[in-house]
Amino acid sequence: MKRRAPSGSRGFTRTRLRRARSVLGLGIAVTLLVGAPGLVGAVPPPPPNPSDGQLQQADADVADRIGQVGSLINEVANANQQLRALDDAVAVKREAVNKALVDLQSARDVAVAAADAVAGTLQALHDAGAQIEAAQVRFDEYAASTYRQGTGVSALSSFIGSQGPDDVLDRAQVIRVLAANKNAVLDALQRARTAEANKNSAAREAKQQADEAASAAEARKADAENAIAEARAALADQQAKKAAVEAEKSAAESQLATARENVAGLQNQRQAFETWDTQRAAEEQAAAAAAAAAREAAAEAAARVAADQAARTRAEALAEGRRSHVQVEDDDATDVESEVAETEDADGAAPTTTPKPKPRSTKPKPSVTGSAAVETVIDRAMSQLGVPYAWGGGDETGPTLGIRDGGVADSYGDFNKIGFDCSGLMIYAFAGIGISLPHYTGYQYTAGEQVPSSQMKRGDMVFYGPNASQHVGLYLGNGEMIEAPQSGSVVKVSPLRWDGMTPYVVRLVS
Repeated sequence: MKRRAPSGSRGFTRTRLRRARSVLGLGIAVTLLVGAPGLVGAVPPPPPNPSDGQLQQADADVADRIGQVGSLINEVANANQQLRALDDAVAVKREAVNKALVDLQSARDVAVAAADAVAGTLQALHDAGAQIEAAQVRFDEYAASTYRQGTGVSALSSFIGSQGPDDVLDRAQVIRVLAANKNAVLDALQRARTAEANKNSAAREAKQQADEAASAAEARKADAENAIAEARAALADQQAKKAAVEAEKSAAESQLATARENVAGLQNQRQAFETWDTQRAAEEQAAAAAAAAAREAAAEAAARVAADQAARTRAEALAEGRRSHVQVEDDDATDVESEVAETEDADGAAPTTTPKPKPRSTKPKPSVTGSAAVETVIDRAMSQLGVPYAWGGGDETGPTLGIRDGGVADSYGDFNKIGFDCSGLMIYAFAGIGISLPHYTGYQYTAGEQVPSSQMKRGDMVFYGPNASQHVGLYLGNGEMIEAPQSGSVVKVSPLRWDGMTPYVVRLVS
């Protein structure tokens, strides 16, 4: 039989590789946060002094171009809104695939348990039959011996070794009692064998139902993947339309700029530019300060996480023996079924199999609590700042290779990146305090105490979309959260978004 190493038994070398990639991702995040310096345009030279007619015509041209650009800006805004809606739809469908994968693994676990139950009832049925046969042999031997000694009272008395008439009658009564007991024992054994046969039949029926549930889960996974493909096609179409509108807008803006060069009052334009430039410089300075603060916070969190051996031990214990979230093929389940069949053909004995991974608890409880536990969770999340987004990536011990979605994630190469998606980041953060979470936002939403969003505290999980089907982040306090937002991005700290938030946040530790 094929044996596969548990998904949680990763070696020390792989852990070090993940940490190295995390540090590299932090550098990427800082670069993204700092950004490129803004473009500073030179003040155009003063135009020639136009005539009154030329000024009037130039003013009319500017008015026309401003109206055209304004209309195109509105179209681009509408296209952006549609793109955001489509992005949200794709996110929901991605998480639907995550749900289908979790359901698939759970269905497989049930099928394996059902196969074990079938084997157990077969062994019990075999044992009951053996007991009946042994009892029958013993009573048959007794009957044969009685027959050879004769059936009369004197013959029985001689066989038993009686010493007188009273003794003969007593021993005859014993024989009758033994015969009656024989029938009672055999009847009881027969009823036990019948009961075990019924249990075996029920177990086989449960096994069939579990197999059907696993097949249904496979079908739901395929349906979800098809839905992603449809959403991706709509998104690509909308992106093409937006690109065309932006091209028209760019052309109109170029024409507007040319018209403005012919208009008097360039000094007002210069003042507007200087105001903008001052604001740009202030924004760049603020971004640089934010990047420095993020870099410092990430470095401090990474140092604390590296020093917290207990948190790593708890996370590794959760990962040990877990069925991989992205595992689709199930060689172990197939092998168990074949082993049961082979054992039944041989002698009806129960098969010996390797224990299967247990499904995650729907209501996980932390092994540590209090404010220190909250800070451990946040430190683990903050230590991953800058790690690339990879759809389907992340487990209890760190970032993992992403998976294909046949669409947007593939276009960003998520399947070839080591990173996290939103729910994967939560799995890693909470594993440090002994909490195991499923890799699906909808299930994470029901994993702990649901608290009204208006009462959220530091360390709560924040969800978005219908029934938390779209996204999840970790609230840091002060109107900020850490999240793995989307393909092409990285793990980062973002302002808390109230738009689209679920009515409740989830509190796993306090």
